[in-house]
Amino acid sequence: MLRRIVSAFVLTTIASLSAVPGAAQNIFEPVIFVNDQAVTRFEIEQRARMLTLFRAPGDPNRLAREQLTEERIKLDAARASGIVLEDDIVNAGMEEFASRVNMNREQFVQALEGAGVSESSFREFVRAGITWRELTRARFANRVSVSDSDLERATLALTGGASVRVLLSEIIIPVANPADAEEKQVIAARIAEATSENEFAAAARRYSAAPSAGQGGRMNWVQLSDLPAGLRQVVLSLGPGEVSDPLPIDGALALFYMRDIEETSVPAPQYSTIEYAAYYIPGGRSDQARARAAEVRAMVDVCDDLYGVAQGQPPEVLERGSKAPEEIPADIAAELARLDPGEVSTNITRANGQTLVFLMLCGRSPKLDGEQPTVEDLSNFIRNQRIQSFAEGYLAQLRAEARIVER
Repeated sequence: MLRRIVSAFVLTTIASLSAVPGAAQNIFEPVIFVNDQAVTRFEIEQRARMLTLFRAPGDPNRLAREQLTEERIKLDAARASGIVLEDDIVNAGMEEFASRVNMNREQFVQALEGAGVSESSFREFVRAGITWRELTRARFANRVSVSDSDLERATLALTGGASVRVLLSEIIIPVANPADAEEKQVIAARIAEATSENEFAAAARRYSAAPSAGQGGRMNWVQLSDLPAGLRQVVLSLGPGEVSDPLPIDGALALFYMRDIEETSVPAPQYSTIEYAAYYIPGGRSDQARARAAEVRAMVDVCDDLYGVAQGQPPEVLERGSKAPEEIPADIAAELARLDPGEVSTNITRANGQTLVFLMLCGRSPKLDGEQPTVEDLSNFIRNQRIQSFAEGYLAQLRAEARIVER
């Protein structure tokens, strides 16, 4: 998929991307300082080009600034822990990344350079990702254990050996900006100590931005297999009457209260891919953005209708594709679990709450392969998901403590 995207964009975007005026300003001028480390205009332009080629949703320039800021924070934390990658590890990471689109490293670098993205920019992108993975594994691996009961429940839930459904309540606390993060984390930690549904419901009415807030956060029954993999593991660890730890999602913190759990002998359906469309509306949860979402809803019945809505707009305003359930971002996957084909959600945002996501479920493809995961596969899956949860909380803490100055 990405190989076709890169090939097409090399021909159609190289002229426009190369035409960005640079004479009027110093492209190597620092525009962001993160803990006294500079992010230059050149780095932002390079990352934005790369994100455009990868068809990343949203504004590529805004996303480039966010990514590079976070990477400075991650690399700073890694250096403080003594983690610095050797070049051969980074080279192997670049090779692995290229293999995802059936290219070798040289072919992939050549395709990127043809569209104006330097090899060094790609290298630093890969370096940051691997460094953060190594840091979080070193920091949290010894805090993660997988018990026999974890494996038993995961086997039932993930392989369709039984149908497990859960009755949850939710709280979604928006985090508008890094300066807001510390206060919201304190609030979320206090809610996580709730000992009754009434206490959790009161907090939902006061703090939650989800549409369920007026009902005290109460959700309908949902199949455990329909939840995103990361949330599935969080829910599996809860018993009735228990509250999850705060779960960082894009631009928010999420908490879940387990009201009930039910298991039947009827296997839950398993899906190989889920197809959805996301149309991005500027303005976040503003009245204007919600009004636009209502207009779009009245215009569309199926996902294909969104192509007409997005016609004449930049390509990044509409994301459409089929992904394996584990590849879908957690907040989007959680919303899709509530929808039937053709139904819409406008409950989530992007770009720190500045973009409203008009999310539509197109369809689900059932899994035809009956191959069962091994105990080792399941154990690694659970362990990696829990490390990822720790890592997201750690990054939110680092960002709240970082000194970030934007020019």
